[in-house]
Amino acid sequence: MKAIILAAGRGSRMKKMTAHQPKCLTMLQGRPLIEWQLHALQEAGINEIAIVTGYKSNALLQYNLTEFHNKNWSKTNMLSSLACAEGWLTEKDCIVTYGDIFFEFSAIISLKQVKADIAITYDKNWEKLWLKRFEKPLLDAETFKLNENSSVTEIGNKPKSFQDIQGQFMGLLKFTPRGWSIIQKLRKELIPTERDKMDITSALNRIINSNKTEIIGVKYEKSWGEVDTESDLSIYEDYKL
Repeated sequence: MKAIILAAGRGSRMKKMTAHQPKCLTMLQGRPLIEWQLHALQEAGINEIAIVTGYKSNALLQYNLTEFHNKNWSKTNMLSSLACAEGWLTEKDCIVTYGDIFFEFSAIISLKQVKADIAITYDKNWEKLWLKRFEKPLLDAETFKLNENSSVTEIGNKPKSFQDIQGQFMGLLKFTPRGWSIIQKLRKELIPTERDKMDITSALNRIINSNKTEIIGVKYEKSWGEVDTESDLSIYEDYKL
């Protein structure tokens, strides 16, 4: 199994902290975010790791990872960045991680064990963290619903209440080649402007609604977080990582 880190965007909400470097180089407890990810992936037995770059890509050469470059990073969304790594995604199963998150290696182990073509990790106890991060958590959160078989039935819409959110998607996924082919077929049916703007959760929700394949939710209960703003860092400084 291989892994792909999505690190093409700047992360404009980080303001000055990303003025001269990609967001994944933001320091957390003395280590760049990308190094937390690399450590977790390697602890889970994954050593073939690629990175999709865009903004300030030269700053990431030091990690000697296989590089896929999204030259249109400023005009496209994360799904288009992931499509830059299609050569890997069509070859074998791949773990995909957003470049601005951290997690423990057990999250990767859980994803590797799932047989589904598309699987995603989620935090059932997300509300506690979101209340620390946001004054009004529902404004940032998205819907996430599961059935009794852990199959995701809705993701990525605007929630009307906390009951619409059974967990928080973490930005950590697994695709088999078949799972990725379903994503690519969906993308090819879109006009270019819509394809460029589509994010990953919107694509997943369309797949759910089309009944093309099951998307399995994998519960994760250990330390993790996403870094969107400088204030997020102060929250995570107290985490035991």
